[in-house]
Amino acid sequence: MTTDTPARLLQLLSLLQTPREWPGGELADRLGVSRRTVRRDIDRLRELGYPVQATMGSDGGYRLVAGKAMPPLVLDDEEAVAIAVGLRAGAGHALEGVDEASVRALAKLEQVLPARLRHRVSTLQAATTPLTSGDGASIAPETLTVMASTVAGHERLRFAYRAKDGTQSRRLTEPYRLVSTGRRWYLVAYDLEREDWRTFRVDRVRDPFATGARFTPRELPTGDAAEYLRRSIHRRPDTREYAYDVTFAEPAGFVTARLPAWLTSAAEIGEGSGDGTTGGCRLRGVTSDPVEWVAMRLAQVGCEFTVHGPAELVECVRELGGRLSRAGAGSQR
Repeated sequence: MTTDTPARLLQLLSLLQTPREWPGGELADRLGVSRRTVRRDIDRLRELGYPVQATMGSDGGYRLVAGKAMPPLVLDDEEAVAIAVGLRAGAGHALEGVDEASVRALAKLEQVLPARLRHRVSTLQAATTPLTSGDGASIAPETLTVMASTVAGHERLRFAYRAKDGTQSRRLTEPYRLVSTGRRWYLVAYDLEREDWRTFRVDRVRDPFATGARFTPRELPTGDAAEYLRRSIHRRPDTREYAYDVTFAEPAGFVTARLPAWLTSAAEIGEGSGDGTTGGCRLRGVTSDPVEWVAMRLAQVGCEFTVHGPAELVECVRELGGRLSRAGAGSQR
């Protein structure tokens, strides 16, 4: 039980910022207080300017909604617009370092943005084109925020989905986690009609709809969404995969800090080269990315390295090295 009123108000506010409606009884249980105390705390938040909407009923419900102005002591208009634009740009392109936590932050922020500020955010985003690396597909930020809301609120999600072969379907799911691989977003969810766990590429999702139906989260077979996604991608028959094996002259920390997460998150990396020498590291993993792309990222690590396989990656690195050497030699003439 939280007896400190300011601390309890902050905890209550944090719960209300999750895009869902909270029954009064559930809030009371979470805070360890009576329903009457919850009602008093809600009144205090309203006095501070937070637009908390109440619904009638036996248990009563509360939801933080968009008001006429930003709640006080949080962000001013310029800060709110700047943060929303930045989060939208990063989320829409699955940039490295922008993960599910950032999408949840965007969902919370846009939930309470006044209409005039939401219009400014949309106008700014429409007028700018981000320069992004990689070939990750663009995603509407609204799609991600709807999904993040259902993940956080344990709310069933319905959407249209286009498979790799173009087949269209409608899915009803219990969303578990959003996972960013650095270039793409994936949704790990339990598919109710197929009665099994599935992964969905978010750029193939259309018209996501939060149904309002709550559910108790199931236990994921692997216990970790990123690990489940890795295994799911690797066992797909329509994905051309290959195993790569590379040794570097620098230690693992040096190498992983300079390689993208999509190349290292599903890999095994150990200190030493594997041939008895020390000081370096060895990276083994599986990927379906083009060998040309992987060769370029390996060359950008900034240290000596040797590719042991597969043969097509070895050949690609050899050709890339020769091409760069010829380019450098030509500039010295």
